[in-house]
Amino acid sequence: MHARAVVATTTALLGTATLLVPAPQARAGSAQPTVIAHRGASAYAPENTLEAVDKAAELGIDWVENDVQRTKDGELVVVHDDNLRRTTDAEEVFPDRAPWKVKDFTAAEIARLDAGSWFGPAYADARVPTLKRYMGRVELHHQKLLLEIKNPELYPGIEQETLKVLDNEGWLDGPHLESRLIVQSFSADSVRTVHELKPAVKTGLLGTPAVADLDGYAAFTDQINPSYGSVSPGYVASVHAVAGAHGKPLEVFTWTVNDAGTAQLVAGYGVDGIITNTPDVVRDALPAG
Repeated sequence: MHARAVVATTTALLGTATLLVPAPQARAGSAQPTVIAHRGASAYAPENTLEAVDKAAELGIDWVENDVQRTKDGELVVVHDDNLRRTTDAEEVFPDRAPWKVKDFTAAEIARLDAGSWFGPAYADARVPTLKRYMGRVELHHQKLLLEIKNPELYPGIEQETLKVLDNEGWLDGPHLESRLIVQSFSADSVRTVHELKPAVKTGLLGTPAVADLDGYAAFTDQINPSYGSVSPGYVASVHAVAGAHGKPLEVFTWTVNDAGTAQLVAGYGVDGIITNTPDVVRDALPAG
């Protein structure tokens, strides 16, 4: 995930928050932060593929994160970039289709692409999965999903379409809503739309909004999910002090932490979750819950 201008990061405000709010020694309840495999276990398998989900399961990681976008013919697919160049062979298969935007290709065309060889020859058979197939693999492993609606400004109506797929796959029932699903985005408007369409869904806002703005976002979100470089103990405490859309303290899932030292640092800040390409490294760096 990459920062967006949708939610501003203001260093001065973070510094003010640190001064105003006492730094916590540990997160509420002294529980270990949740470890979330970023785009699957993406340090060990090609990102956002079924193979990355499988690897996270092999490592014993319950939560996976993914990115959802829409094809030309309306299929939801799991891919991070708004174009297909970096993680597929689209340039070779479709040399005359620059700039290879996801929205300009049909689902059938994207299904032809190799989404694994860039990572390593062992993954030459990996494909860009549809959201439906991805959900099936997550369900197969009894995992939990942090789903990011990516670039929603490019795909009007993608929030409703995403919820429809989740519903069709059985992910909007009580058990999933209670503890197995979070929908997030860098777009506050997108998060608000998800909340308005399906208020029971837990949501997260990516970025580091100013402390003064937290009350406004809390009307439709349950999490504030910043990059690890933009958080402090004071900022985390300020977020926790605000009740989210479902009446519980706002949570903080921070990203993207890939080493033991940083994992221990942000855990000490009191974050509720750590999003990582190396979920085994982060998990093993944290004290037992």
